[in-house]
Amino acid sequence: MSRRSLPALLRRLARATADRGAAWRLAALFAIPVAALCSDTNKTGLPSPNAEFQFVRLSYTGATLFGGRERWLTDWPEAEQHLIRGIKRLTRIDTAEEGHYLGIMDDALFDYPWIYAVEVGNWVLSDEETARLREYLLRGGFLVVDDFHGSLEWAEFVQGMHRIFPDRAIVDLPPAEPIFHVAYDLNEHVQIPGIQSLYSGRNYERDGFTPHYRGIYDDDGRLMVMINFNMDMGDAWEHADVPEYSLLYTTRAYKYAINYILYSMTH
Repeated sequence: MSRRSLPALLRRLARATADRGAAWRLAALFAIPVAALCSDTNKTGLPSPNAEFQFVRLSYTGATLFGGRERWLTDWPEAEQHLIRGIKRLTRIDTAEEGHYLGIMDDALFDYPWIYAVEVGNWVLSDEETARLREYLLRGGFLVVDDFHGSLEWAEFVQGMHRIFPDRAIVDLPPAEPIFHVAYDLNEHVQIPGIQSLYSGRNYERDGFTPHYRGIYDDDGRLMVMINFNMDMGDAWEHADVPEYSLLYTTRAYKYAINYILYSMTH
């Protein structure tokens, strides 16, 4: 379902930043020239002008939703369309106009240092795909996973991740971690629910009562995988202009995303 723009949300985010006295820090940060980190193609695969940041969604093999829609397409393309407008309004990051998706085995994967995957509690990875993701991440790539919930989906996700990194721990990330303080200081973790919370009256799905921000580091202490478990940031981006959906969740989801992007571009 198509959405319009986010002017009210973005103005409120901008005012919040100014009120916190952090405008000077954001201006200094975003004014730093950042080399173009990747070539840019739009969602149709046609060439377009280079951009510093391209939102890339990861496609993978796994269970489908009712109707046959692939789970990795959940919230596509509205989530990235909304987020991209927010990035352009709130930062000086040169961002491609449209999101793009790639398969794990696509040779172009290494052109993009930031990838996003949803519903990873249902992914099924081949040996070749696990090897490719391992290589991608160890060579400097950054993976954000989102929108999976409960103990069963966690077990499926961990099974795949342990095949990628059998010798690396998944660790909880406290609010003091640097990734939560790149542009915005996020000093407490908030559970960001999906739009289902409006009709269910619950901020959690299945038995995913508690939100977890987790990650995997490389040997140099760089965060390679950012795990948003028992949360749905994609919904918070997509439904930013739904009056009934709490501004608290949308605001936080945009701030987390901008921190994640800047972390990946600077680490």
